[in-house]
Amino acid sequence: MHLPEKVVKIIERLEDAGFEAYAVGGCVRDFLMGREPKDYDITTNALPKEIKQIFRRTIDTGIAHGTVTVMMGKDSFEVTTYRIDGKYSDGRHPDSVEFTLSLEEDLKRRDFTINAMAYNPKTGLVDLMGGREDLKNRIIRTAGDPYRRFGEDALRILRAFRFSAQLDFSIDKDTLTAASDLKDKLSVISAERIMDELTKLLVSPHPEGLLSLYEAGITKAFLPEFDRCMETEQNNPHHKYNVGVHTIESVKNINSKTLDLFKDVLSPYEEEYGDLLKILRFTMLLHDIGKPECRTTDEEGTHHFYGHETAGSQLAKGILKRLKSDNHSLSLITRLIEYHDLRPVLSKKFCRKMANKIGDEAFPLLFPVRYADLMAQSSYKQEEKLKLERDFYRLYLEVLKDDDCLSLKSLAVDGGILIKEAGMKPGRELGKMLDYLLGLVLEDPSWNKKEILLKAVREKLKKETE
Repeated sequence: MHLPEKVVKIIERLEDAGFEAYAVGGCVRDFLMGREPKDYDITTNALPKEIKQIFRRTIDTGIAHGTVTVMMGKDSFEVTTYRIDGKYSDGRHPDSVEFTLSLEEDLKRRDFTINAMAYNPKTGLVDLMGGREDLKNRIIRTAGDPYRRFGEDALRILRAFRFSAQLDFSIDKDTLTAASDLKDKLSVISAERIMDELTKLLVSPHPEGLLSLYEAGITKAFLPEFDRCMETEQNNPHHKYNVGVHTIESVKNINSKTLDLFKDVLSPYEEEYGDLLKILRFTMLLHDIGKPECRTTDEEGTHHFYGHETAGSQLAKGILKRLKSDNHSLSLITRLIEYHDLRPVLSKKFCRKMANKIGDEAFPLLFPVRYADLMAQSSYKQEEKLKLERDFYRLYLEVLKDDDCLSLKSLAVDGGILIKEAGMKPGRELGKMLDYLLGLVLEDPSWNKKEILLKAVREKLKKETE
């Protein structure tokens, strides 16, 4: 196992001062799996004050719990004293910690066996909980009694399923049973932490891990709306799954293959791929969330879901607020849900008007959303629907190629020009005039010239004064 030079230097400096030191946790796990660790944590029997004496540049990031951040150049590394956690009264954080000289005691308090391994370049791997064997067998297992581990920190319940989805590991039977039995303890976990774990699961290679959470009865504790979807059948020729399974299948369809199909409109998001994946997968998770409350049945027993887009957008807004989503994501996701089932008219005019209505940031994302939705439906008229989507997408690409105006920011005039050259005054009427001009340009892009628009302004003002 090869540790970075700066990590080795920290370990050696602690050893030179007479202490033990090991790389610990996720970095060891990742090394054993042949993955590049994102960060490195170090554990030691040196006390925080001793760590601060050894290293010149430190930050007291978690001094009460034994953690000191050591700066090495521009890089930072958390160095934590071996500890034994006290009682977890709030079901999330230890009331107190006791520093110990025993590495074994420190490893025993950790969440899962695969995260409870330590490594030192001289002494090698320390694996007291069977983590390496669990890695080999691809199993998520708590380090010790699962009821105790989950009872200490209920967030570990979601972490178990998140690691399972990220690593494609199964969850140990006893660990799974305890997670299900203690699911009500998630009520003490903050919405922000739940959102963080849910996001990591959704953007993982196996977002269908959400089904495992449902089967264990855990989604009911933080996303009961999904449980309703799993209980809502779709007796309709366009569908082959119930709402919940269709939802999961559509989430899975947001993948690199799908995104590549629409790369021509998604290229502005390339540098923020993680955010794009999050937005799109949350959209698919919630796109049909309004169906359970909108379902009706006709005389032939066929189910219909009229208005589920609008109802779903409102429900999604409430869910995302409850989970403390950031406002930007909330806005995009709810807009995509509201328009995910629109019926395209194959004209450039329709493309321009919808791009303006939905927003030039959200509209391009509608194409992978609609494709992922369609590919999770039945084969009934699927080829016909796919052709419509391809034609719709082609028209939008033509609109972009023509550089048609889609919003006020690309209009050939702005408020300043109307004030200076058309004699208008700041205020509501100015805004209404700009909207009027944009409407003209959306109808016919050739109108987007300063002289033409100023002429239209003067004519409209003249009519209004006659």
